[in-house]
Amino acid sequence: MIRAFDAFSLPLLRWFDPEDAHRMAIQGLKLLPPIRQRADDPKLAVRAFGLNFPNPIGMAAGFDKSAEVPDALLRLGFGFVEIGSVTPKPQAGNPRPRLFRLERDEAVINRMGFNNDGAEAVLRRLAARASGGGGIIGVNVGANKDSTDRVADYVKLIETFAPVASYFTVNVSSPNTPGLRNLQQSAALDDLLARVIDTRERVRKNAGDSPVLLKIAPDLSLTELDDVVHIARSRRVDGMIVANTTLARPSTLREENRAREQGGLSGRPLFRLSTRMVAETYVRVEGAFPLVGVGGIDSGGAALTKIRAGASLIQLYSSLVYKGIGLVDDIKRDLSSTLLRTGRDSLSEIVGADAATITAEDWPVR
Repeated sequence: MIRAFDAFSLPLLRWFDPEDAHRMAIQGLKLLPPIRQRADDPKLAVRAFGLNFPNPIGMAAGFDKSAEVPDALLRLGFGFVEIGSVTPKPQAGNPRPRLFRLERDEAVINRMGFNNDGAEAVLRRLAARASGGGGIIGVNVGANKDSTDRVADYVKLIETFAPVASYFTVNVSSPNTPGLRNLQQSAALDDLLARVIDTRERVRKNAGDSPVLLKIAPDLSLTELDDVVHIARSRRVDGMIVANTTLARPSTLREENRAREQGGLSGRPLFRLSTRMVAETYVRVEGAFPLVGVGGIDSGGAALTKIRAGASLIQLYSSLVYKGIGLVDDIKRDLSSTLLRTGRDSLSEIVGADAATITAEDWPVR
């Protein structure tokens, strides 16, 4: 059924404006029948952040910004879904057009600007599914563009969503909210994480455990990455997501006109840079917590490379625009085949196997 859906929908959706096509995909998922997904290969199960993932493939934040279809995505085979970014107040985001396909590069540029329905509406949806909906749903949290105290926005969101979030992602790396990436600077990040973790501990008694992950940009220098990892470790975050979209425009891009659009670049051209950043982060973390690898994963081979660079879990989004939802099953099948062929019982046996080699290579072309 998924193959048939992809064969019909992918060519059709490409005729529409990218944001309209995205809206149509969300509406289509709302109509998805309650299909029963076949059980995953037990060897693909991952334990990370105190959670048991049935497989390592997640839907990245940005697709289901307002928690409209998380259960439909889980039924399509994702091991987890990250909704958001959510802000305390509803936010329209930046003016349209703000989403662009780079067809020949299998890439996307977006400058959405944290458009979402706001915490109240998102909480209502997640609370409605909490009693009967299983599965791991992470909540990616961000600050409102016009906020006078952005740290307070994150604190409020932790308080609000702790009872319904499987985990939190603290997003300080979107390039589309002016000044947000400044929160990755040492003093600001240390203060933010201190207050977020303190809030998490304060609500733990009533809300239960809420792992906190930090999502970083791929554009950090290695010196900046040293500082970020040091602070993340000292503040005892539960993991990191590496990485968000990039402001860089590699010289290899073929869609030169579209490449001039402002915003974050994702998809295949981000793969080498984001994978290098996973490996660099992995060697600095020294096993203190797991990593989620994001950026340009569009095949089983790409997923395996990301895992061998240091990612315990991976996330997709832009590649689905070009490959369709069947990509999820393709990756799972390839990962299972690799484990069978190499005689391994778990993906954990190969996490970070190539990290040292990757960090010794020439820096990817930006």
